[in-house]
Amino acid sequence: MKTPKTPKTLLTGLGFGESPRWHGGRLWFCNWGTGEIISVDESGGSRVELTVPVKIPYCIDWLADGRLLVVLGPEGALARLEPDGTMATHAKLGEGMLNEIVLDGYGNIYVNGGGFDGPGNIFVVTPAGDVRQVADGIEFGNGMVVTADNSTLIVAESWGNKLSAFDIAPDGSLANRRVWASLGAGTPDGICLDSSGAVWYADVPNQCCVRVREGGEVLERVELDRGGFACALGASTLYIVAAEFHGFETMVEDLAARSGILAAIEVSVPGLPSR
Repeated sequence: MKTPKTPKTLLTGLGFGESPRWHGGRLWFCNWGTGEIISVDESGGSRVELTVPVKIPYCIDWLADGRLLVVLGPEGALARLEPDGTMATHAKLGEGMLNEIVLDGYGNIYVNGGGFDGPGNIFVVTPAGDVRQVADGIEFGNGMVVTADNSTLIVAESWGNKLSAFDIAPDGSLANRRVWASLGAGTPDGICLDSSGAVWYADVPNQCCVRVREGGEVLERVELDRGGFACALGASTLYIVAAEFHGFETMVEDLAARSGILAAIEVSVPGLPSR
């Protein structure tokens, strides 16, 4: 197993960084606890791109036409940023808490949610605006990725200690659920996919980021000094958002401590091109 060098800290004083995405030559992420969506250049220069009306959870991705999508978790809604800067409701997904988002190459939008007090779900929003549940029984769903050929969706099941995979149909249906990688004591949160098809997952309780191939073989591991919430690849750089976290019962205090950081480390296998 290859172990990269220590990550370089680019930003400090964050809440819980989540949903990092490489887009338009910048690293974007959600600064939970503040409602901010922040972007950062390769040297660490940052700016607040948008402030949304929820503090936690909210996550981001982009439509093919470049419009930003924001999951507003407590509202059970998916919002869209229009070119004039106004926010519009893209879809309502129900009353439950929503979490992560990913798009496939067909234009389907996948959002997961639930799992705190029972099985979670995955929903799809099609380009025509249809909304339906396409998977259930998810053990606290977190990060999701879609493979480069649009054949497979991979979801992190944090409380299942595994990455699970589904076959994708062009209409957004998911089938053939299977374990993509069993992680032992690993607790995957946010994930990203590299150009070799391996997955990096961030791990809060084990304070690390780990690269695994299908089947669960560990290829690389980056040790952190606080919980790893999520990660994203920008060319040959792995970006990691991490923070101190002592459990859901102390989340308010942990957010207020502003221990969150954005770190970066060079890796040997680049990420996929942005969709």
